[in-house]
Amino acid sequence: MEKALRIILLVLLFGTLVLVRAFEDSLFYDPLLNFFKSDSDQKPLPEMDTFALQANIAFRFLINTLISLAIIFVIFRERGIVKLSAVLYAWLFAILFLAFSFIIFTSEEVGTHMLLFYVRRFLIQPILLLVLLPAFYFQKKN
Repeated sequence: MEKALRIILLVLLFGTLVLVRAFEDSLFYDPLLNFFKSDSDQKPLPEMDTFALQANIAFRFLINTLISLAIIFVIFRERGIVKLSAVLYAWLFAILFLAFSFIIFTSEEVGTHMLLFYVRRFLIQPILLLVLLPAFYFQKKN
């Protein structure tokens, strides 16, 4: 029974991550979503409310982090792994959010937006989860 419950919880948590991604247009203020879907190399950054963008990026990171930490807990059932993951997420957020803010405020040239694209992508997608799950699995196996 416990295994079935864990599988159901994992499906629900991964489904929640998918829903966050599916409804990103309506849930979060992010004018860069449409900007990067177009030919962004040939355009300047769009007009945007920088504070609202930063707040929404941070909020989305927080949502993805909480769901990711729940997934890690359900899979490994160890508080130490969850605490280490939380510390890693906090450091990643601090570094990437500072980089994102710096790039947003200093990026004015046309054709130099790929760094912004990738830093933003790490903030809004649960990429660290894809790194941590196999890392903790192999660590626990050895």
